[in-house]
Amino acid sequence: MPAAPEQTSNIKARLFTVWGVLITAGIGLGFNLYNLQIVRGPKLTQQARSQQMVNLRPYMPRRQVVDRQKNVLAIDQQVYTLYAHPKQFTQSRQKVAELLVPILDKDASELEKKFTARNSGIILNSALPEQLADRVSALSLNGLELRQKYARFYPQQDLVSEVVGYVNLDRRGQAGIEYSQEKLLERSVQTVRLSRTGNGTLMPDYAPEGFPNTDDMRLQLTIDSRLQRAARFALKKQIERYSAKRGAVIVMDAYDGSLLAMVTQPTYNPNDYSKSDISLFKNWAVADLYEPGSTFKPLNVAIALENGVIKPDDTFNDSGTIQVSDRTIKNAENKRYGRINIAQILQNSSNIGMVQIIQRLRPSIYYGWLERMGLGQKLDTDLPSSVTSQLKSQEEFINTPIEAATTSFGQGFSLTPLQLVQMTGALANGGKLVTPHVVKGLLDSKEQMHYSPTLSEPRQLFSPITTQKVVEMMETVVSEKGTGKKAMIPGYRIAGKTGTSQKASSSGGYQANARITSFISILPAEAPRYVVLAIVDEPKGENAYGGTVAAPIAKSVMEALITTEQIPPSTSRQ
Repeated sequence: MPAAPEQTSNIKARLFTVWGVLITAGIGLGFNLYNLQIVRGPKLTQQARSQQMVNLRPYMPRRQVVDRQKNVLAIDQQVYTLYAHPKQFTQSRQKVAELLVPILDKDASELEKKFTARNSGIILNSALPEQLADRVSALSLNGLELRQKYARFYPQQDLVSEVVGYVNLDRRGQAGIEYSQEKLLERSVQTVRLSRTGNGTLMPDYAPEGFPNTDDMRLQLTIDSRLQRAARFALKKQIERYSAKRGAVIVMDAYDGSLLAMVTQPTYNPNDYSKSDISLFKNWAVADLYEPGSTFKPLNVAIALENGVIKPDDTFNDSGTIQVSDRTIKNAENKRYGRINIAQILQNSSNIGMVQIIQRLRPSIYYGWLERMGLGQKLDTDLPSSVTSQLKSQEEFINTPIEAATTSFGQGFSLTPLQLVQMTGALANGGKLVTPHVVKGLLDSKEQMHYSPTLSEPRQLFSPITTQKVVEMMETVVSEKGTGKKAMIPGYRIAGKTGTSQKASSSGGYQANARITSFISILPAEAPRYVVLAIVDEPKGENAYGGTVAAPIAKSVMEALITTEQIPPSTSRQ
């Protein structure tokens, strides 16, 4: 039976409606596709790539620090932070604590107390060594989390702490070369973009070539750990024997200024720096000023010889006192030596003889030489905290005769122990002022040097003839009759000078019953190369002098130096 006209009309209407909806949807879909692919396509593509990529700045360990024998002095070690999340424990808190006790070396009740205090995020150890972390992992306990990180470790502990320094919790150098050479110790790291999968896993196949870009270079120092150990032992022994406040030993190769040893005592362990007195972080051999006393006398003799105001065989009359303006200057212990030559002035440490030598120099010329040697200036070195030495103004020095007189025997001005070593180095190397330094350069695993510091050109101060004469005179100090006889080493020619100086007071004048004893030496005297300085601050006792306190330290260090440098016996024995 044919459909009614009215029914046919309804079917057509429905079809037109469906087609209309489909066409409208198609047009809308087409417009949307056009909008997504053409209009917004580039922006959406960029958003997708941003979601698929991650910016990564990988952690790069600081470079190792090694001594000149390539013994490791500082290294980054892989350690772990151990967290406890008690809410995730599947065993009792007591049981977890008992299992952790032998690993963490902590009391079980202490651990249980921590587990009770919080439900999550409890730090049990912030620097757990890898071998202990492996033991924790082997327990397979739920609720324990290990997060890997790196920590600076100093295998030699306090042996070279005054030179190497330490890094803080933020991994920034705070002292020593860890601070001054941070740019060399930090490896350069660039941020890279890596692809990742839907679950966030990085896709190493898409990593740029050579990523991560690292190197095997180490920062090598000029320090010799064997010599450093010998110096610390000798220094510590004398400090304890004389109940002294502190002390220092410096050994320098005068050829190029490289420091083979630098020890201050007391010191600290950089692995536990937080437990140490903060005053120990400053290397006082570089950062503190003192009056050198008689150890400066050989340099004054060199100035006088260089200017031709004295000859090596000149003699002077030491009556025990000398008047300079309204001041009376005396020798130590009020001694008088009569007619003595210049070598005997050094041998007996005659203040009267030194004043007479310097009085032959015009004060303006003398002052100019002191400035040429670096007094009144900051020492150029790669160690941090170097300070400016102190010298009176030129006007006061020239117009006040007592200034030149006291400077002749090492008082009235101040410098650092390292600066005295630098100046004395000029007597050992033929007259050149070199730059004291501890950084040798960046060395790779194939023993190739990739970087060496640029040092200032050595500056000529004295003629080789002058320095030879002064070293020969200093050799008489280390003799049976000299004040430095306790530094004698059979078979070796040693040049030296003792010093026992008063300590300046911050309020002016000098401290009562406070002295600094010191001994500076050059060896071997027939072919000078090495400078050794030993200083002991405020030793106690009646017989505490440079020759009794400091000279034995220098002797022990020189004996070790002879071994490490294989210095042959002198052809002409003392």
